Amino acid sequence: MMSATARPAAPVGDLDPSRRNNLALISSLVHHHGVLSRAELTKRTGLNRSTVGTLVGQLVALGLVYESAPSGEGQVGRPSPDVRPDPSTAALAVNPEVDAVTIGLVSLGGKVQKKIRFATERIPTAKEAVNIAAAVIAGMRSELDASYRITGIGMAVPGLVNRADGVVRHAPHLAWRDEPVARMMGEATGYPCLADNDASLGAEAELIFGAGAGRGNLVYLNGGASGIGGGIIADGALLRGSTGYAGELGHTFVRTDGKACHCGATGCLETEVSQSPLFELAGLEGGDAGQLEEALRAKNGPELAAEVARQLGFLGITLRNAANTFNPDTIVLDGFLGVLHSLSPGTLEGLLRAQALGGVADRTTIHRAALGSDLMMIGAAELVFSRLLADPAGVKELRVPSQGR
Repeated sequence: MMSATARPAAPVGDLDPSRRNNLALISSLVHHHGVLSRAELTKRTGLNRSTVGTLVGQLVALGLVYESAPSGEGQVGRPSPDVRPDPSTAALAVNPEVDAVTIGLVSLGGKVQKKIRFATERIPTAKEAVNIAAAVIAGMRSELDASYRITGIGMAVPGLVNRADGVVRHAPHLAWRDEPVARMMGEATGYPCLADNDASLGAEAELIFGAGAGRGNLVYLNGGASGIGGGIIADGALLRGSTGYAGELGHTFVRTDGKACHCGATGCLETEVSQSPLFELAGLEGGDAGQLEEALRAKNGPELAAEVARQLGFLGITLRNAANTFNPDTIVLDGFLGVLHSLSPGTLEGLLRAQALGGVADRTTIHRAALGSDLMMIGAAELVFSRLLADPAGVKELRVPSQGR
C-alpha cells in the first residue's frame, strides 16, 4: 500500500521529452540501487527537490516505485523518504538449456521471487521449450493475476540471438536454427516477449546488480551445459559487434592439437574446458553449479586436481587474450567456470599476471559471479525492464496488490 509520505501524482499522459527523460532516469536509478532517498535522488540527478518529489509521485501512480519511512540514521534536518522499486511490477524470465528449461518471476529491483527448473530427458526443440515454459506460466497465472503486473517475458538463450526480432539464428548445442522464439513465446502466453544471448544478458546483470557494479569495463564468461559464452562491457555498454554477436569467447583458440569444435574450428576453449568431466569426477549425472561444487569439494585426489589444473590452464589463455584485447577492470566467471576458480584460488590470477601485458594484468581483477543461480533470470528480466524504464510514462496506471513492503 502507498505510504503516508506519498503524494498524489501529476498526470503523466502528456509529458514533454525532458520530463519523460527525468522519469526514466529516476526509475532506473531506483531499480538499479534498490533503495534511494529523495535526497539521494536529488543529488544524483541534479534536479531540485520539488521536481524530484513530483517525479517520484508520478512513478508511484504508475506502480513503478513506492515510498517508505526513511531508514538512514544520523540525518541532519528533515528526514527524506526512501524510494523503492514496486515489487508488484514484474517480468517473467525463461532460460532454455540442453537439460532443462528454467522459468522465473523477477520483480523490479532485480529480485527473483520464484524460480522453477523443469528438467528435460533430452535436448528440447524450440517448440518444446516454449510449450514447457508456457505450461509453467499457465500454472502460475492465478498468482500472477492476483499479485503482479507482468510487463513481459525475457528469454536468455545459449546461442546467436538477434535481439531486435528475438530470432535464434543458431544455437548449436540446442540444435536450433532460425527459430523465432520471442514470437512463439508471445503467442503461447499472451505476454510480449524479448530474447537475447544468455551470456550477454549475464554480463549486463552482473554490471548492474553483481560483481561488476560500479565498473565500466567488464569481461564475463559463463560455463554451463551448453558450453561457454561470453559478454563484453566496454565503457558501461554491452559490446554487440556489427551483427550483434560479439563476445563468443568460448571459441577462443587455446590448443594447436585440440579437438574439432562444432563451430568448424579446432582447439576452441569449450572443447578443452567443459563441465562434463567435472560431473563425472564428482559422481553426478547432472545438476547446477552449486551441486557440482559441493560434490567436488567432498572429493579429493590427484585425478581431480589434475583435471582442474588442466582446465584452468586453458581458461587462463582465454583470460590473457581477453585482458590484452579489452583491458577490463574486472573479469567475472559464472557457472562451472566460477567453480573451477573457487577450487583453486589464485591460480587464474597467477596465470594472468604471468601471461598478460603488465599494464593490463596489474589492474584486472577476477571475481566469481555474484548473482549465483539467479543470474540468468535477472538478466532475462532486464530485457523487459530496460525497455519499460526507458519510457515509464508509457506504462498504464494500474495498481495491484503489493507484497513484502
